[in-house]
Amino acid sequence: MKKVGNHKSILKVITLNLAFLLSVSLSSFAQEAAAPAPATDVAAAPAAGAGDPAAGKALFNANCAACHKLDAKMTGPALRGVAERRDRAWLGKWIKNSKDLIASGDADAVKIFEEFNKTPMTAFPQLSDADVDNILAYTSQPKEEPKAVAGVAGAGAQAGDAMGISNNLVLGLLAVILTLLVGLLFMVNNTLRKISAANGVEVADRKLSLLPLWRSFAKNQFLVLVSTILLMLMSAYFAYGYFMQVGVDQNYAPIQPIHYSHKIHAGDNGIDCKYCHSAARTSKNAGIPSLNVCMNCHKNISEFQGDKDSTYVDYTKEFYTAEIQKLYDAVGWDKATQKYTGKQKPVKWVRIHNLQDFVYFNHSQHVSVAGLECQTCHGPVETFEIMKQHSPLTMGWCINCHRETNVKTEGNAYYEKIHAELSKKYGVDKLTAAQMGGLECGKCHY
Repeated sequence: MKKVGNHKSILKVITLNLAFLLSVSLSSFAQEAAAPAPATDVAAAPAAGAGDPAAGKALFNANCAACHKLDAKMTGPALRGVAERRDRAWLGKWIKNSKDLIASGDADAVKIFEEFNKTPMTAFPQLSDADVDNILAYTSQPKEEPKAVAGVAGAGAQAGDAMGISNNLVLGLLAVILTLLVGLLFMVNNTLRKISAANGVEVADRKLSLLPLWRSFAKNQFLVLVSTILLMLMSAYFAYGYFMQVGVDQNYAPIQPIHYSHKIHAGDNGIDCKYCHSAARTSKNAGIPSLNVCMNCHKNISEFQGDKDSTYVDYTKEFYTAEIQKLYDAVGWDKATQKYTGKQKPVKWVRIHNLQDFVYFNHSQHVSVAGLECQTCHGPVETFEIMKQHSPLTMGWCINCHRETNVKTEGNAYYEKIHAELSKKYGVDKLTAAQMGGLECGKCHY
């Protein structure tokens, strides 16, 4: 028999190559996994003095944070390091009753009073000397760098990079293995052909042809008829689904000129929807809140602080702070002087929910009379980073809601007589909106 090659040597070479690649990839992955974690920064040194900074922080947030920040002017001056700039006894008098200190003619007290638009500071006679010491100890702490959020973000980025590298190695290794397997199959095929040729065995090349199959199918009239009917039904199904989506803007989420996170405002901060959309209680439309409503809070909130343990922050702190600055530019607010400049810019909000002109929908009837929550139609807005149209707002969707929702008649004299008559007529205790006339065309269409 004719010798056609040393097959064992070929297999040995392939096996050695695979073992080498596996060892390299595993060692690289182990080095990445065993990479030492970055050393954590040394905790900030405690503030000088006898006060307790932790207790002072709680007192500061409860009594001072409405008008003061540690590192920026608000209604009052920035307070970080104030214990080093002012006498302790003077600070105690100022905190407990600034009005008396100003009336006494104290030069520093009068200067501060005039510098901040003669805005009187709330007196805190209930604070003890120990409380004042705690607050001053908190304000004397060195400024923390934004390492909590940045560190987490950096670690996440590093972890992502590490995972990206390891994934690339694994994918590259799989690609090499598949390539080697394909090459091995070709080699085995060629080797078998040589062995067959050496032994005088002829290997016929078979070519697959689909032409006889199509001819058989075309001759079978039953199969042709069934296939045609199925194609027509499928085409009608997809065409119906396509046309039924015309005018339906569910999940429409446009980019607004100023990024507003419902997740932060309504979710984390628990702001009631009707605080901003107050017109929903009394008007047909919920309305777009005036920027003055935003400034009720953002006069004193010029920077996004966030929380190092929060899970709701989808962007960086710098991004959110820049969006607050867009609000200031629109209303003409100078955060440094805490005054309006008079220079305003209109904000071109993009409307999200827009019913057809021939559809009548009254927010006050649903919110105030029916007592529905905003989430019933608008979805869990407290989880939306970018506001979107949650519901389809189609006619069928509204009708189903009227059929399933009971009318609240408790404490509503307007419905007492109607409810008594209709409940007797239908033999039920609770009436749905549909049974109260909620399916009449004129209720929603002019």
